[in-house]
Amino acid sequence: MGLLAGRTAVITGGAQGLGFAIAERFVDEGARVVLGDINLEATQAAADKLGGADVARAVRCDVVSSAEVEALVGAAVEQFGALDVMINNAGITRDATLRKMTEEQFDQVIDVHLKGCWNGTRLAAGVMREAKSGAIINISSISGKVGLIGQTNYSAAKAGIVGLTKAAAKEVAHLGVRV
Repeated sequence: MGLLAGRTAVITGGAQGLGFAIAERFVDEGARVVLGDINLEATQAAADKLGGADVARAVRCDVVSSAEVEALVGAAVEQFGALDVMINNAGITRDATLRKMTEEQFDQVIDVHLKGCWNGTRLAAGVMREAKSGAIINISSISGKVGLIGQTNYSAAKAGIVGLTKAAAKEVAHLGVRV
C-alpha cells in the first residue's frame, strides 16, 4: 500500500514533462490521477501509459478557461469520487528580451501560469472546502525569485504564483485545505 492509496489528484500539464513525472509517482504510490492538458491526444496517451481508466483519466483542459478547469476538477469527483490533491503545473515559455518580447507573448505566459494557477487553486479549494481537507500544490520556479534574462514574462508569472500561494494558504487553512 502506497502513501497515496485511495487518494485522487488532478495534475495540470500532465501529458508530459514534470506533470507526467508527478503523475507517475502518484500512481506508483497508489493514487488515481486526472490529467489535464491542452492536447487531448497526448493526454490520453499519458493516461493509458499510467494504467488506463482504473487509475488515470485524460481531460482536455486549457487552464486559462475557468470553465475548462471546473470541468477538470469535476471529472475527478465524478470519476473517482473525490479531489484530494490539486497540482497546478501547466506552463509555457515565450522567451525574448524586453526589447523583442511582444505584448502577446507576455500575456500568454502570464495567462497560462498565473491565471491558470489561480483558476486551479480557486476551483479546487471550492471542492476541498466542502470536504474539509485537501492539498493544493502550485509549481513555481527559481526564475520567480531571481529573474532570468529573456524571461520577464515567465519570471513575473512565477513570482506571482508565490504570492498567490501564500495568500490562498491563509484564506483556506482554517477550512482544512493546505496550499
